[in-house]
Parts: sequence; structure tokens; C-alpha cells
Amino acid sequence: MDGTRTARLMDGTGLAGRITEDAAKTAADITLRTGTAPCLATVLVGEDPASVTYVRMKRARCRKAGIESRQVALPASVSTGALVDTITALSQDPGVHGILLQHPVGPHIDERAAFEAIAPEKDVDGVTMHSFAAMAFGLPGFASCTPGGIMRLLDEYDVDLAGKHAVVVGRSAILGKPAGMLLLGRDATVTYCHSHTADLSAIVREADVLVAAVGRPRFIAGSDVKPGAVVIDAGYNPGNVGDVDFETARERANLITPVPGGVGPMTIAVLLAQTVEAAARQLGVV
Repeated sequence: MDGTRTARLMDGTGLAGRITEDAAKTAADITLRTGTAPCLATVLVGEDPASVTYVRMKRARCRKAGIESRQVALPASVSTGALVDTITALSQDPGVHGILLQHPVGPHIDERAAFEAIAPEKDVDGVTMHSFAAMAFGLPGFASCTPGGIMRLLDEYDVDLAGKHAVVVGRSAILGKPAGMLLLGRDATVTYCHSHTADLSAIVREADVLVAAVGRPRFIAGSDVKPGAVVIDAGYNPGNVGDVDFETARERANLITPVPGGVGPMTIAVLLAQTVEAAARQLGVV
């Protein structure tokens, strides 16, 4: 870019709204045909303010989409075994079609054991090893919601990934790692980086598609963005700040997600869509 233009913003809010509308229509059809509304069970451990707010937001979105929301609140002191038992019971409950374990759950809990108690057909948040394997092998299953939302955004803006160099900065089990697998499945050449990567700036400068998911405010300098690149900022830090220095990055990128209004809304929209899809499968509505 010549410096006189700025990147086109990728409107996650608008796309998320359309995805949610489609999910609501499907949910209404399922309810009409079966007499059962899709149901998402949310398990909340403790009273972390951010988690409480996030769960409340998800429940409100569920109501608007015609999805029943069942909340299971557990004390912060709950043991791993008790949490696993709770999730196992939900997995066995035919009235529940999707399960979301709000994380973090506390340092004394084996979070992976809790995730693995979610039945694969109800893992609408895409957090189990089964779901990760499905993403990695391109098999049917539910994507981790944020990476799934990222892929839908890229499709919405007709980003051709084949042969492109995609750099993912971040390696979490539900964001960075699955994002890389999904990009690889679209024939991108994927490089994983993280906060300990040597000469990170040099690698970022080679990225045709950059996914920032490291969880550090303005960790990636806009001056390191390759001219004409697609920048997906999956970070959300205090003060509505992403992982990329937005103002300088938008002077070099071709497409860029704002924070907020980019990746964030897509996460919840994909959660709702996958809950409705899970209900359709379990209720035999295809």
C-alpha cells in the first residue's frame, strides 16, 4: 500500500449478526418439528467477574436465537472429580444438546480432564481432544469457536488461503493451535510462533495472513506487518486493545479486524450456530 490508504475493516459484528439470524431460524424450525428447543448448558466455576459477564452475555444471545440456556453454577472450591461428574451428567442428559465449560476454572482443577468429560457430539465449543483431531484431519466435528469464527471471516472477505504463508502467533489449545490446523486444511503454509519465538518480527514480516492470539496488548508492531497482508487480531486486552498495534498496522494491511467488533462477536455466533447444529443431529433433524 502507498501509505495514503488504510486497510479495509473486517466487520465481525455484521457477519455474526447474520450467522445468529440463520441459527435462530434453524432453531425455530427444530422446535416446531420436534417440540424441543436446542439447549446449551453452561457450567460456571466460581464468580470471576469477567466469566460471569461473559456467561450472562451468552445466555442473552441464546434467548434471542431461540436456544434454551441452562446454567450450572459451581463454587470456586469444587474439585476436579465433582466438576467431571457434573459435566458427565450433562453429557448423558438427552435434554442438553451442547455443553460449554466457561474457563478458566481455577488452578486446582484439571481443566483438561473437565473438558474431556464433554461428549464429542455436545462439544459445541470445540475444546476436546476429539474436536481438535477432527479439525486437524478435516473430519466432521465442531471447531473451536474463535478459530471457527476466524475462518468464516476469511471466507466472508474472499481470502484465498491456498499457498499463502499464514503466521499464527499463539499456541493455546483452543485458539492458536486449532487456528493453525484449520488454515493448514485450506492449503495455507502455516508457521506457529509464540512469545518465546526468536526474531518474531522477521517471521511476522513474511506473513500473508497474520493471526495474533498471544494475549498481550499491542504485542505485534504495525511496522512488522507485511504490506497487503490480512491481519486477524484475536486478542482482547483491557481498554479494548488487541494484540496488534492497530493504528500502525492498518496503514500497511489490506484487511484487518478491529478490536472490538472483529473476532469477538464471531466467537459467540459460532457457538450458537454449532449448538443448533448439534441439536439438529441429536434430534434427527437434517
